[in-house]
Amino acid sequence: MAEVELIMPKMGESITEATILKWLKNEGDKVELDEAVLEIATDKVDSEVPSPFAGTLSKILYKVGDVIAVNKPIAIISTDAAAAKSAAPVSAPTVTPQIFSASTKTDAVSKTASVSVATANVPATNGHSDGARFYSPLVLNIARSEGISMSELEAMAGTGLENRVTKKDILNYVTARKSGGAIQTVTVQSTTIPAPEPTYQQPQVSTSGNVEIIEMDRMRKLIADHMVMSKRVSAHVTSFVEADVTNLVLWRERVKKDFEKREGEKITFTPLFIEAIVKAIKDFPLVNSSLNGTQIIRKKDINIGMAAALPSGNLIVPVIKNADTKNLIGITKEVNDLANRARKGQLKPNEIEGGTFTVTNVGTFGNLMGTPIINQPQVAIMATGAIKKKPVVLETPQGDVIAIRHMMFLSLSYDHRIVDGALGGSFLRKVADYLEQYDLNRAY
Repeated sequence: MAEVELIMPKMGESITEATILKWLKNEGDKVELDEAVLEIATDKVDSEVPSPFAGTLSKILYKVGDVIAVNKPIAIISTDAAAAKSAAPVSAPTVTPQIFSASTKTDAVSKTASVSVATANVPATNGHSDGARFYSPLVLNIARSEGISMSELEAMAGTGLENRVTKKDILNYVTARKSGGAIQTVTVQSTTIPAPEPTYQQPQVSTSGNVEIIEMDRMRKLIADHMVMSKRVSAHVTSFVEADVTNLVLWRERVKKDFEKREGEKITFTPLFIEAIVKAIKDFPLVNSSLNGTQIIRKKDINIGMAAALPSGNLIVPVIKNADTKNLIGITKEVNDLANRARKGQLKPNEIEGGTFTVTNVGTFGNLMGTPIINQPQVAIMATGAIKKKPVVLETPQGDVIAIRHMMFLSLSYDHRIVDGALGGSFLRKVADYLEQYDLNRAY
């Protein structure tokens, strides 16, 4: 028998550590090749770690809740010596920064001699500061226990990826502060980083009386953090249009049974909305962008994220990659597949990254319209409302008439730093035009 190490996989270019959520196997349990051994969590997604070998889990090196650096051994597996020698290590899908990461790069980093000590406490669950610098849960826990303020963290020199503060950095800082020695801080182009804006504390809420206290789960904490960060980063503006989607509704009613029989898939309105959005993005490509400082990064790929509600009440955004290269059947199949696996918690890390524009269907819950928050680092997100029958005035050659039509509201929240009202309004109107002018005779 040989002993081999189970390694913490690298889950993306910006991910340097992961938290152990749950061990699926106990010491002494048999494990098969590619069988899941444990569940881990990063600041982007939860994932399972499969075994690259068949054998016996002989030793677990870390417990639930521990934060482990990538590429470090987390368990020992006893296996056949020949199999261990020939087997290749497992590697997890690479994930690039998107939803829950907002690290900033500096052009030059130098060291100064001292830093003033502030008194504000570090937030318990927020991995981002007002300056959008990311801190791991481990660093935040150390800072909290040592009474290190967020302003001190902002000024602290980091040796990790993109100048991230590591465990070693903060422990060295604590030692230097206690001994009264010199403390390293970050400066950019010979100018010390300015102190962040004051952190506004959430008002205290009374927990006495007839109340129920519910602790947020990990995903809800990440969503809350991401939403607050987005509102701080982007200048949100929302525009609305009302669209007559009667032709769209009639076409779907006519083809849905035949579509399901022929393709084995139900056709919902979501693929039809995505198809119209893709066409409008081609007309107004600046909506498919991100902002990096003062640089506008216009994306050539059109990757549409679709917000999906989970049974837990949380939200996840799987992404349809290169949606502009797919026909309606292809989009429908991918929408249904991603939505089904999202509800079952079976999405892979690379299936929720890389989005360039997001759509959320608030009409699913009977809502007429919504004002969605931008999914950073994108610059726009569209909400589709419920489709309702309404009496509408129509212009005809014989004069105006009142008719019953299928109407819906579309809303677009956009980042006014890049997207002005003219562009945002024109894009939204173009999406409505594509939906209103739907060809009743088109083949799918």
